[in-house]
Amino acid sequence: MHAPVTSIIPSDLLLTAYRSGIFPMADSRDDPEIFWVEPKRRAILPLDGFHCSHSLRKVLKSGRFTVTCNAAFDAVLEACAAPRPEHPDSWISQRIADSYHALHSAGHAHAIECWQDGVLVGGLYGVGFDRVFCGESMFSRATDASKVALAWLVVALRQAGVTLLDCQFMTDHLASLGAIEISQQEYLILLQEAQDQRGGPWSSLPEGFAGVLAAAGAAAGVSVAGLGAGFTAGADAPDDSPEAEAGGDSSPGKFIAQSLTQTS
Repeated sequence: MHAPVTSIIPSDLLLTAYRSGIFPMADSRDDPEIFWVEPKRRAILPLDGFHCSHSLRKVLKSGRFTVTCNAAFDAVLEACAAPRPEHPDSWISQRIADSYHALHSAGHAHAIECWQDGVLVGGLYGVGFDRVFCGESMFSRATDASKVALAWLVVALRQAGVTLLDCQFMTDHLASLGAIEISQQEYLILLQEAQDQRGGPWSSLPEGFAGVLAAAGAAAGVSVAGLGAGFTAGADAPDDSPEAEAGGDSSPGKFIAQSLTQTS
C-alpha cells in the first residue's frame, strides 16, 4: 500500500512501523511515494551464529581497514542508495534518505563505516531500538569491506545487549555469513521478545561499539583514551604474514575475530 506523499516520514511513525515488523521502501530513487513492506519470509542473523571464515579472520587481523561508528552516516546512506550493476535503481528514494537522516539525528539510525587509507570503502546502516537492530543496507567498494563492517556490527550488538539482528531479505551473501530465513510470524515473536526483555541493561549501537573498543584495547594492553570513534581492525602486518595470521596479543582485530569464532 502506497502512503500519501509528505516531506519525510515522521521518526515516531518509522519507529512504530519497525516495532510492528514493517519497513518502508520506494519503487525508485526519484519516487516521492513509499510503500510499507511486511515480508512473508524474513532474514535474520543470529548473533551467536555469524560465520567468520578463515579468510575473514585474516582480514580482521591484517589492519587493512579502520572501522568507525556514526563517523559518516550521511556518506554511508548515500553510498547505499547509489545505483549498482545488480540494482540499477535504488529503493532508497530521496524521501526515504531524508527520513533516515532525521531518524539518525534522533539517535535511532546508526552506521558502521570501513575506511582504507582515509577513504570510505564500505559500510552499513540500520535502525536500533530496545534489543533490536534492523539492518537496512550495506555497500562495499573494496574486497571484504562490508563483511568487516558486519563483523564489527555483530560484536558491538552483543556488547550492547541486543538479541535480534534483522536482515529483512535473504541473499546469498548474507547466507554465507550465517543468516537464516524464518517466517514473518516467527519473526514477530522474536521481535516482541526483544522489546519485552526489561530485566537487564542494554545500550545503543554506539555504546556497544565503544564497549568493543574498550574491550579490544584492554585485551591489547593499550589505552582507549583518545581512540575517538574508530579503531583499526588489526595490526599493520601484511595479509599473508605470520603476524597477520596469528594476530598477536596487541591486535584488536584478534579480539574481534576471537569474539566471532568462539560462537560460530
